[in-house]
Amino acid sequence: MKPLSSIVFLLFSIFSFSQTKVKDTITRRANIVFIQNGNTVTYKPETPPLIPIAGAPKPSYSYLWELGDGHYSKEAEPKHVYKNKGNYTTRLAVTNNYDNGKPPATRPKKVAVNDITDTDYKDIASIADQNGFAILKNCDPIPEQEMVVVVSYQNLENYVSSGKLYLFYNEKQFRSNNFELVDFRTYANEREVKENPVAAVDDLDDTKSYLASAENTFKTKKYRNTTTEEDLDASLADANKTYHNVSVLEFDDANPGETRNLFYTFKTTPEMIKDTSATVTMRGIFVPNRSYKNHKIKNLEMEIVTSHDPNKMGSNGSFMNYRLVRFKRVNFKTRFQNNGEGPARMIRLETDVPDMFDKTTFQIEDLYPKCPICPKGEEPTVSCLDTIIKKNQIFFTFKNIYLPGSEQKNVHEKDSTKGFVKYSMKFAEDFHKVKTRSRTAIIFDKNEPIITNYATTRFLPGISIGAKAGYNLYPDLDNSTSYFVGATISPFKSYRFYWQAEWINSINKYDSAENVIDEVVVNPNGVKQRQRTTTSTENKSVNWEVPVLIRYNINNYIGVGAGVQANFNVSHEQTQNIKIESFEGDSTKFVINTRTDSNAVKNSFTDLKTGLLLDLTVGAARIGPSLGVRYVINFEQNFNYFQFYGIWKF
Repeated sequence: MKPLSSIVFLLFSIFSFSQTKVKDTITRRANIVFIQNGNTVTYKPETPPLIPIAGAPKPSYSYLWELGDGHYSKEAEPKHVYKNKGNYTTRLAVTNNYDNGKPPATRPKKVAVNDITDTDYKDIASIADQNGFAILKNCDPIPEQEMVVVVSYQNLENYVSSGKLYLFYNEKQFRSNNFELVDFRTYANEREVKENPVAAVDDLDDTKSYLASAENTFKTKKYRNTTTEEDLDASLADANKTYHNVSVLEFDDANPGETRNLFYTFKTTPEMIKDTSATVTMRGIFVPNRSYKNHKIKNLEMEIVTSHDPNKMGSNGSFMNYRLVRFKRVNFKTRFQNNGEGPARMIRLETDVPDMFDKTTFQIEDLYPKCPICPKGEEPTVSCLDTIIKKNQIFFTFKNIYLPGSEQKNVHEKDSTKGFVKYSMKFAEDFHKVKTRSRTAIIFDKNEPIITNYATTRFLPGISIGAKAGYNLYPDLDNSTSYFVGATISPFKSYRFYWQAEWINSINKYDSAENVIDEVVVNPNGVKQRQRTTTSTENKSVNWEVPVLIRYNINNYIGVGAGVQANFNVSHEQTQNIKIESFEGDSTKFVINTRTDSNAVKNSFTDLKTGLLLDLTVGAARIGPSLGVRYVINFEQNFNYFQFYGIWKF
């Protein structure tokens, strides 16, 4: 039998080991396998098991295959015919939807094509409905994970052309960079070139709408779809003001009708914005012919996510400048995916609408499945979108549609099972600087609703500078006069609580109490007489006060505050006057002699006082003019005072 101490030690070791969480260092991997018959290759992924999320739909994988010759596929098991002999490097990006783990990592696979046995080769497909220019992504960005962006361009001219491509990323409205360009791959001899940032253009076209989320004060064009522009210098200047980084590629000899694909691998940075309702963008500019200024522009919108959930709500109002958004439109976008085994014929989105938005300004910006708005007052017989605006919600109902299910038989393209509604609104007449949250309940046919994440809108703090002037009343000082001017700094137009710091310059004057001494003295002649000595002191000073207080706006007109302040003399001059009067005899009736002496003492940056303060303002409490009264309680006797002032906050 083992000693008792050994058993206790063994039990303690087992318990300690069970309490230690072992870090999972195993990387999930997906392997590329293929079956080759001459120049025909069928690919298949080997993926690790999915990890379901409790309460979420069934998890699944989606794929982006880069086939090594400029073609790509989003099918699970694509079949591809290579045109020429050679060695090709195939890459695979796997996205784990509704999965509790990280996306599986993959390694490129080399494929050697030595024989041409199949001549049924198909060129890269034309870019349908994209005006010859398209940008897509394999997934939405998650911090510290990789994503692939595909840029496709097509020569729509009837001649061979040589042009240029720009891909701008990392918006300046965010404090840190969101993306790091890891690699890009070309298949038509595109080459990277370096360009200096374009000089700013002051007078851009103001006829377009602009994003409400820009932290900077310049206007940012919003490109809803692929647009054709003519002023390349203005477009590049606008993009350089909006984005930190750009990749520039030149291409040569694109044949008429030819489509080419470029592949960019980005890694999202640890400093990436963590707001899961925020929208980030990249912008592509396609110059079909380097000899001309005509170009096409396309924005790629992406929502920040923590997991790959196709049912999501986002907004571009995550970081808004309160001074600039009064007449701007804020965009909201709800995405959904049919994960069923059959098609959805009706989809309803029940979306919250915060009170601060004016629902009368509501308008649809874009939607998929594409369909018209339903006619009012009659039952539709064709595909359409019905919108019902309620007090705090908007209902979007896709009627008579056909949206395939991701588990439906013979559905190979995951994107065909997805849809979205994008809409915008302006702010209401009296909206405050507060954060909002809204989300959507998504209902496919008669199934249980799927609840999205919260889409938030919030405002940047902003800075408000104020000017104030007034009068200080010292009840305990004699003959006191005190005037001041000052400046304040605080967040711009805060809703309720906010901090405020001030600097005040005061010019003060007051008298100290007179000291009178009456005495009987003997003059040089030996005669007694009365002598009166009066000592008076005059004080002049320039004070600096530095209050720091927390304020609360009760409503638009009344604000209160409390805080602390430091008060010290920048300069102080004390003048002492000594008046000596001699009288005849012992009475004070007849003055026979008067003598006055004065002396002054000057010093600076002395006499530090600290105290508490209570404050009340009436007027434009958040911005603009108001009148105020303040009571300062100094930690020194005889220096409590009232402050009456006017202030204007800008």
